[in-house]
Amino acid sequence: MASPQPLKVGLVGGGKGAFIAQPHQRSIHFDGTRRVAAAALMPDPAEAIEEAANWPYPIRGYASYAEMIDDQATLPKGERLDYIVIVTPNHVHFDPALRAIKAGIPVFCEKPLCLDIKEANQLVKAVRSSGVPFAVAHTYLGHWTTRLARYIVQKGLLGDVRWVDSRYIQGWLASKLEATGQQQASWRTNPKLAGGSGCGGDIGTHALMQLRYITGLEVTDVSAHLETFVEGRALDDHFTVYCKLEGGAKALVRASQVCIGLKNDLGITVAGTKGTLTWSQEDPEKLVVHLADQPDRVYWRGAIAAGDGFLPKDKKLDALLAEPTIPAGHPEGFHDAFARLHRFFEQDVRKYNRRGKVACDGVNYANVEDGWTGMAFLATCLKSSSKKGAWTAMPKMV
Repeated sequence: MASPQPLKVGLVGGGKGAFIAQPHQRSIHFDGTRRVAAAALMPDPAEAIEEAANWPYPIRGYASYAEMIDDQATLPKGERLDYIVIVTPNHVHFDPALRAIKAGIPVFCEKPLCLDIKEANQLVKAVRSSGVPFAVAHTYLGHWTTRLARYIVQKGLLGDVRWVDSRYIQGWLASKLEATGQQQASWRTNPKLAGGSGCGGDIGTHALMQLRYITGLEVTDVSAHLETFVEGRALDDHFTVYCKLEGGAKALVRASQVCIGLKNDLGITVAGTKGTLTWSQEDPEKLVVHLADQPDRVYWRGAIAAGDGFLPKDKKLDALLAEPTIPAGHPEGFHDAFARLHRFFEQDVRKYNRRGKVACDGVNYANVEDGWTGMAFLATCLKSSSKKGAWTAMPKMV
């Protein structure tokens, strides 16, 4: 039986050395079953064509994402793109995503999903009616240890969840970097390009997603404080949200970009009635479980045995442990996490190509509903913060 043809992927954005495009394109090529085949790399048509011509390997260049998406219907079936990856600033997420959905092209979109809840509502409605696979790039769900943490918590091995502290702390915006013209800082601190929240939208949504994915619990109410420490900055650079969760648990979702010296300190602590779990993405190969009156249990990816007195013998855990990966002691990292998300997304895209509509349940990667929840969370936090942290209820998805 012949091996399947690699999926063809199109990039929306990613020219001029844009940061997030590089992890995506490397991860797309990770398994040899996907490849970048086309791109609309820049908003200026001439620059887009020039950047595509200078890409490290041959791709089809388009002057705009609209041209790339529209062109797919004119191509022979074997030459069409199988999915697109949106790696633009936040204000250019919604339109290419909606165009692709309407054209029947699966979408892998950088986070946050879009600019506001109105756009998010439209995307959810479009995905549900079309059945097109849709992923939101919450990178850190791709770490294998994030998946083990999810198993431990949702299996009830820590008992009932009482408290969660989910954080993402950085220091790169501790000075007014945007005033120097630095590309990443310039758009991420601009409300027209980034949306209503800077730090919250950029990294606070990652902390929220880790909380939701690992615990399976939703935020019901927030008391939020969005603060700006750097004088003259238009958006928050420090984000602190106390949360009520389903079932009576509480949580703190916090993010900062003004803590000098800190790089990408994303981590989570989940405290239950039987034990506590901790994980940090800067040391992503391990997670630690603290149990009462016992030594700490340190689990390393690739060196875990079911039935050890804490982890049970269980088919779901056996399946998780059986995932093919490099042996323990050969560390995985950021690109591996991205690749795991693209690998799972590929499975749904191939199902879609074979049979049409596919329901993406959020187990293997964040889906459009998760993206909506991120936007609803930001909108609710902005509302609460404007009222000096007043408790504010999360809206319900329509």
